[in-house]
Amino acid sequence: MSVRLRFALLYSGAFLVSGLLVLAVVFLTTSSVQRAGVAGPGVVRHPVAYAFGPPADVTASVAALTVLSVGFGWLLASRLLRPVRVITAAAQDISASNLSRRLRLGGREDEFTRLGRTLNDLFARLEASFQAQRHFVANASHELRTPLTAERTLLQVALADPDADAAALREACEQVLALGQRTERLIDGLLTLATGERGIDRREPCDLARIAARAVRQLGEAAAGRGVRLEARLDAAPAAGDPRLLESLIANLADNALRYNQPGGWAEVITGAHGGRAVVSVRNTGPAVPQQEVTRLFLPFQRLEAGRAGQPGGHGLGLAIVRAVADAHGAAVEAAARDGGGLDVTVTFPAVPPAVTS
Repeated sequence: MSVRLRFALLYSGAFLVSGLLVLAVVFLTTSSVQRAGVAGPGVVRHPVAYAFGPPADVTASVAALTVLSVGFGWLLASRLLRPVRVITAAAQDISASNLSRRLRLGGREDEFTRLGRTLNDLFARLEASFQAQRHFVANASHELRTPLTAERTLLQVALADPDADAAALREACEQVLALGQRTERLIDGLLTLATGERGIDRREPCDLARIAARAVRQLGEAAAGRGVRLEARLDAAPAAGDPRLLESLIANLADNALRYNQPGGWAEVITGAHGGRAVVSVRNTGPAVPQQEVTRLFLPFQRLEAGRAGQPGGHGLGLAIVRAVADAHGAAVEAAARDGGGLDVTVTFPAVPPAVTS
């Protein structure tokens, strides 16, 4: 049985029972009046008719009431379920054709409006997930081609050399291992980027100062190796989100500040709270960055090759991951080129909802 039919039977039954109760009350009342008029002393005795005539007329009235109840119940159920049919048809069309479309919501705030809003949120998450999957496949196929080709070339050259000794083969194997590690880091970066683009489903309360402290400790050795002074000023910065993604955001900001730097330079990680909003700032010295190029650096696989102080280049995913994770948390990212070289990047998170902090 469809929901429409169940509603129709429910309403019809309610109307029919109500109508029969009314008929019964009227029937019993008129019967009592007739008996009192016939048997009462000193009362003029004349017949009092039933309100609905003989039993045949009562049966016809009940039948008519039943038909009217069924018809009225069917119409009422159809009217009540009309928004559901509209939402269902629109949702089927959206899921089959274009996930970027959304349901049109009425001006009234009722259960159907809330249902439509929930479905729109679902379509938005599905669209983000599919886009992240497409981006991951496209980025992976583009970036993995180079290291895989290099590995194959190294192995082919080593095997094709008839005079290759153990030392030459060992060197080729070490180069292949280095390329494999680079590919592994690339895949980890792509997965983090895809996760950030997909969004987060559950938010946990966390302190960005503690997360930043972990990232700074882990990057201490890398900073010393590059000859860069890594500093931290970490005040409490309560936020809500995915701690693993937030750690990736801060780690990528700090790693970018070290990688795009110069010997004798410095990088600084700052956390704090302003107006109830958690803020993370990373500043660094380094080569000059044209202001018009700053926005491009937050796109995947975009990087400035100049001024890396002899350090191996990255994949151009660090700031793209920062942007994706910030967007997933509803945070705002601001970046500006520093006078004399380097970048100032600030990520401002929304205030933590009371429901999350409790």
